[in-house]
Amino acid sequence: MDANSLRAFLTIVDQGSFSEAAETLHLTQPAISKRLAALETQLGTKLIDRSNREIRVTEAGARLLPHARKILDEIHNARLALSPNADTIEGELQLIASHHIGLHHLPNWLRRYRREYPQVTLDLQFMESDAAYHQMNKRNAEIAFVTLSDSMNPEFRILVQWPDPMAFVIGAEHPLAQLKHPRLADLAQHPALLPDTSTATYRVVSRLFLEANQPLKPLMPTNYLETIKMMTSVGLGWSVLPVSMLDNSLRVLDVGHPVSRVLGAVALSGRQLSNGARALLEIVEAEEIGC
Repeated sequence: MDANSLRAFLTIVDQGSFSEAAETLHLTQPAISKRLAALETQLGTKLIDRSNREIRVTEAGARLLPHARKILDEIHNARLALSPNADTIEGELQLIASHHIGLHHLPNWLRRYRREYPQVTLDLQFMESDAAYHQMNKRNAEIAFVTLSDSMNPEFRILVQWPDPMAFVIGAEHPLAQLKHPRLADLAQHPALLPDTSTATYRVVSRLFLEANQPLKPLMPTNYLETIKMMTSVGLGWSVLPVSMLDNSLRVLDVGHPVSRVLGAVALSGRQLSNGARALLEIVEAEEIGC
């Protein structure tokens, strides 16, 4: 099978549109349609149903998808292995980072990385961790820096990880700030400012309250921790935030239950890393783990 035809097929599926796929691959729409038609002819089956002006992957197309991705991954790996500049650190490095990592960890890494490897061009995307996993599946980045999930797809491998200790916090004027030894039962009487239910942070906090047989009253969920911090500081509710974000606008509540999550870098298991990616990981390990 022709690699360009497979890439056209995958891009159409990932973009959900022939026109957007053509733009992504810098081709005309007739050209990308021709590549798909050639692949369908070679395989003797329809891969994408274009009826009713909607793109739908056929049963055969769905079966081809994982194989097509693996084939292109192996081509990528072969190119890395055969590169005449195998020892150089240059070119483009595509990265994804969650908003929290982008604000509180990435600046230190990139400051050192730009100083030591000026020949690398960085292509950065910022998004929520769940969206990052989705984009990585589409091969839209080489590494994603995210909150690690206990239900992570086995297609991903963890490259480096470190703990991110968190704390129960409240604004200085909130009634809970007056309690010397607040309990979960006390917090249960007030609104909680937490990220979405799909996040690792929410699951950790929810499990604590469930085990204590206490209700949890989430209010106005948002995955932007800076927004949660602001809302907590003005007294709209209590929250759980990374210790690295705490300042004098917040009071820590010692409820007797330590909370932590794990941050880290992930990549796809069958896809080898470039020299630029490995160099960045060495810096991350040194900054976060002290290796």
